[in-house]
Amino acid sequence: MQTPEETRTVTRTASRRSALRLLAGAAVTATAAAAGGAEAAAGTGGTEAAAGAEGHSRAATAPGTRVDDLVARLTLPEKTSLLHGASDPHTLGQAGHVPGVPRLGIPPLRLADGPAGVRVTARATALPAPVLLAAAFDPGLARRYGQVIGREGRALGQDVLLSPMVNLIRTPYAGRNFETFAEDPLLAADLVAAETEGIQGEGLIATVKHFALNNQEKDRETVDVRVGERALHEVYLRAFEAAVAARTGAVMAAYNKVGGTHAGENADLLTGVLRERWGFDGLVMSDWSATHSTAAALAAGLDLEMPDGKHYGAPLLKAVTDGTVPEAHVDRAVRRVLTVMDRFGLLDADPPPRPARDAAAGAAVAREVAEAGATLLRNERGTLPLAPGRTVAVIGPTGDRPLVGGGGSAHVVPDRADRPLDTIGARAARVTYALGEDVFGKRLPADALAPAADTDSRHVPAGETWTYDGTLTVPEADEWTFLLHYSAEPTRRPEVRLGDENLFPLAPGYTEYFPGGLVTAAPDGLAVRRRTLRLTAGRHRLRITAAGGKDGQTFRLRRITGATRAADVAEAVRAARAADDVVLFAYEDATEGQDRTALSLPGGQDRLIDAVTRANPRTTVVLNTSSAVTMPWLARTGAVLQMYYPGQEGAAATAAVLYGECDPGGRLTQTFPADGDRHPVAGDPRRYPGTHGTVEYTEGVHIGHRWYDARGVRPLFPFGHGLSYTSFAYTDPEARPVRGGGLDVSFTVRNTGRRDGVTVAQVYLGPSPDLRLDQPVRALAGYRRLALRAGERRRVTVRVTSRTLSCWDPRRHDWVLGTGRRTVWIGASSADLRLRTGADAGALA
Repeated sequence: MQTPEETRTVTRTASRRSALRLLAGAAVTATAAAAGGAEAAAGTGGTEAAAGAEGHSRAATAPGTRVDDLVARLTLPEKTSLLHGASDPHTLGQAGHVPGVPRLGIPPLRLADGPAGVRVTARATALPAPVLLAAAFDPGLARRYGQVIGREGRALGQDVLLSPMVNLIRTPYAGRNFETFAEDPLLAADLVAAETEGIQGEGLIATVKHFALNNQEKDRETVDVRVGERALHEVYLRAFEAAVAARTGAVMAAYNKVGGTHAGENADLLTGVLRERWGFDGLVMSDWSATHSTAAALAAGLDLEMPDGKHYGAPLLKAVTDGTVPEAHVDRAVRRVLTVMDRFGLLDADPPPRPARDAAAGAAVAREVAEAGATLLRNERGTLPLAPGRTVAVIGPTGDRPLVGGGGSAHVVPDRADRPLDTIGARAARVTYALGEDVFGKRLPADALAPAADTDSRHVPAGETWTYDGTLTVPEADEWTFLLHYSAEPTRRPEVRLGDENLFPLAPGYTEYFPGGLVTAAPDGLAVRRRTLRLTAGRHRLRITAAGGKDGQTFRLRRITGATRAADVAEAVRAARAADDVVLFAYEDATEGQDRTALSLPGGQDRLIDAVTRANPRTTVVLNTSSAVTMPWLARTGAVLQMYYPGQEGAAATAAVLYGECDPGGRLTQTFPADGDRHPVAGDPRRYPGTHGTVEYTEGVHIGHRWYDARGVRPLFPFGHGLSYTSFAYTDPEARPVRGGGLDVSFTVRNTGRRDGVTVAQVYLGPSPDLRLDQPVRALAGYRRLALRAGERRRVTVRVTSRTLSCWDPRRHDWVLGTGRRTVWIGASSADLRLRTGADAGALA
C-alpha cells in the first residue's frame, strides 16, 4: 500500500510527462532530464522546473465520465450558475464564491486572495512578499512557501487560491511589484512552477495571474498593451507557460486590453496560446469585474466570471434561450470548471478532508524565507554584522510598528508580528528609539481652531451628526499634511473641507476598500487618509461633517507640518549621536490599484536619512519597500539591507541578519536604477504610463537588466546583486553541449572567507550568431544558490535548457534554436561577471 506521499510522487511523475508532451510542439522542453531534473528537485534553479504536482487531485474512474454525466443532468440555469460568482451566505471573508448545485452533489467553490498568505477575515500566516521569496533564487523554497499557503487555504475553508502572480517587473513604478517575483522571465518561470506545485500538492487549486501583460496599475482596467509577438512569447508569457506545464488548475485573465481586445475576451490568448499551443486543461476566470461581454468572452475561452453574474448570469441564460449563444459553449465552460473540481477530489462523495492549520510550521517557513531573501546592498567599514554589547539607536516608524505586508488583495491578517525594536533590543547592550518620520500625525494645536474644538478623539453616536464650521490659523507659510483617522466605511467617512476643497474625496476603484500595510491603518485599527498641501500664513476656513450612521463613528483629524518634521528629525539625530550603531528603518507602503508616483522614499525620509548618517556614519538603513528606490544618501551610509515586506517573522529575521546569526542570502531580482530618468521605461510616456489609452512595449525583449546592458547604462544596483558576510572565488569554467539539446555549464566556487555564507552563482548567455534577431547582450540562463562553509570548495554544474538557447521567430511563429558558438558568463550578478567561456549550442541537438 502506498503512503500519501508516495501516491503524490507517482501522480507528479505522470503529470510531468504529460505536461512535457503538451509542450513538445513548442520545440523545447520545460524541464531538463538527468542532471537538470536533479537540480530542479533540489531547488537549485536554472532548470525552469515544471513538475506538475497535483496533491489531492485524482484520476477519474474513466476520463470525463463523471463530468460528462453531470453536464448532461444539469439544467441550463444550473449550468450558468456554475459560471459566475455570487454572494456567500456563509462567507469566510474570502474574495469570491461560486454556488454549487446541491441537487447533484456539486459543492460551492470559495476563492481567496493569497500572494503572501491566505486573505480571509481569520488570522493566517503572513508570509514575506513574493518579491522577497524570489530574492532567495531557490525554487525549492518557493515550493515550501506554496505548501504553507496550500495547507492554510484548505484549513481556512478555501478551494481556490488567486495566486501566484507572475507578471514581470517591467517598470519600477508598478504598485504591485512586491506581489510578483522578478524582471527576468527565466527566474519567474522557475519560481511559479515550484510554488504551484507546493500549493496544489496540498489540494488547493492555484490560479496563475494576470494573463497577460498586466505590468502596471495605472489605467489597468482600460489600458491597451501593444507588444511585439517575439517579446510576448519570449518574455511575458514564459512564466505562464511554466505554470501550465506545472498543471495549474486555473488562470486569471487580466483587466487590460492586449492588441485592442480585453484580455478576458482575447481568443488569441485564451484559446490560441493557452489551450491550443500549451494544452491547458483547467479553467479560465476573469479578474474581478473584468468581464466585458457575454457571447464574445465565452467564445474566446473565458469560463468563469467573477465576482458576480453581470454578463454570465441572466444575460447568458437569455442569450442561450434566444439562440444568440450556443449551449455547447456553456457546456464547454461548465465541463472545464467541473473537470478541475473533479481533479482535486471536490466532486467525490467523500472529498479530501480539510487539514488543521499548522501555525508553527507556517511561522518557521515565513522566517526561513525572510532570512533567505534578505538582500545586503551595501556594507562599508565593517558596519555589519552588528556586535552584541553595543548601544543601538533604532529610528523610523517601521522599527516600532512592523510593516508586515503590502496593501490591496495581498493583505493578510497575521498570527503575530514582533517589533524590530524588541528583537534588536534583545541583542544590544542598550537600545533607544526615535520616531524620525511621523506616520500618523499629531494633534491640531488647541489655539489653532476658532472656535476651539477637540478633533483628536471624537465619537459620533449612531443616528447623530457632528459638524464644525470655523477657522484654522496657520502661523507661517508651511507644508501641511492633514491626516484623517476614521472608523466608518469609506463612503461614510467624515467630510473635511479647507476653504472650498474637499480634502479626502472618495478615490476611484478598489483602493478605498483594501487596507494597506502600515500607513493606511492606525495602531487602533482606524483607517487613515492623508492630504498634503502648501498653506499660506493666516486663517483658513475649516468645515467638518461626520455622521454616526447606524453604528456610530470615531474619527481624528491630525496634522504634520514642516515644524513637526524638523522636531522629529532633531530627536533622531540626538539618538544617533548618542549610540554606537544606528539601525534606521525606511518604509514605502504600496498597494493594489495605484502605481507609485516617484522612486524616492515617501515623506521626509530622504532628509531624515541624510541627517542621521551625517550624525553617525555607522548607520544601517533597512528598507521595508515594495520595489526599487533611489538613494541620494547612499554614500554616507554604513550599510543598506533590503527586506521588502518581510511577513510576520520579519522582525526576528531582520535582527538575525543584522547580528550575523545568518548570512544575508538574497539577491536582487530587479535592477535598481540610479535615478528616475535612467530605466527601461523612462523618458517616453508611450512606454509608461501610456498615451491615448495605449502603452507600447517598444523595448522588446530588452526588459530589466537586459536593457541596461544594451544601452550601457549603469544602475544603482544591478540584477542579481547582493553581498555576503564572507567572500567567494569562482574558477575553472567549462561549457559543453548536452545530447538532445542544451548546455551544461560547470565551474568551481570556493568560500574564501572565515565565515560560513551564501552565494548565488549566476550564468548568463550571449546571443546566437546564427539568428538574425535582436537578442540580449546577455540573458540569465541559470543559477545555483550555494551555502558553503568557510574554506569549502564545490564544483557546480548548471543546465542551460534548449528553451533558454532558443528565440521566438515571429516569421515562423515558433521557437528556433540559437545555434553557433554561444558565449557564457558566470558571476555573482549581471554586472559582476567573473568567468567567461563558450560552447557550440547546436553541436549535439
